[in-house]
Amino acid sequence: MEDYNLIRGRIFDIQRYSIHDGPGIRTIVFLKGCVLRCRWCCNPESQEYDIQTVNANGKTRIYGEDVTVAQVMETVMRDADYYRRSGGGLTLSGGESLLQPEFAKGLLMAAKDYGIGTALESMACVDYEVIASVLPYLDTYLMDIKHMNPQKHKAFTGRTNELMLENARKVAQSGQTNLIIRTPVIPTFNDTVEEIRAIAEFADKLPNVTRLHLLPYHRLGQDKYQWLGRKYEMGEILPPDQEKMEMLKKTVESVSGLDCRIGG
Repeated sequence: MEDYNLIRGRIFDIQRYSIHDGPGIRTIVFLKGCVLRCRWCCNPESQEYDIQTVNANGKTRIYGEDVTVAQVMETVMRDADYYRRSGGGLTLSGGESLLQPEFAKGLLMAAKDYGIGTALESMACVDYEVIASVLPYLDTYLMDIKHMNPQKHKAFTGRTNELMLENARKVAQSGQTNLIIRTPVIPTFNDTVEEIRAIAEFADKLPNVTRLHLLPYHRLGQDKYQWLGRKYEMGEILPPDQEKMEMLKKTVESVSGLDCRIGG
């Protein structure tokens, strides 16, 4: 057994048979902890690193579990045949999985040793040295670019965006991974033609980047805020309709050479 199999980390969910967050059929491992506080976050239980116990409609739920790389991979590899047939594999998500860098790296290394594909869903809100340490073991980097205006980014997420944008440039220039830019389309935050155009123009200038995914806002995580004793600040906001999403997709295509997809 390699040493990395003994590395411990904290997760809050493992989702099997996913067809999102990377190519093919995938298993998504959700890591605890995040530096952002996005108003629309559908996984608010991911934000705190601490293990949380909540009352969910009369039932006790525990958000958070400490596990080893080997324990996670035991679950991941149950579906190895599906990965190989579909070109799928392991995706790390969160939270921000790179806040547990050694654990994330260990999981990606283990997946590579098993011969399955790897992907990372991340905001890149960490030092670039952390990102560089996982790139040799990463096939696909799904990087969120939420807004080009640093102050509006801070107002809705708690942090400005300069670090994320600089890391996007560095990852793209490295050429070490398939970098896909993803933008959650959030009414009142970034759902105008001008705002999506600015993101598309930025992404189009990144070397080796050919795809941008527009992810429509949804409210599937709203109940979790009540369980956590928190207010859901987007309660009055309706998801964008298909017509709006198609218009924004055409905006991306009109100003860039990117392959734009709704969803991802």
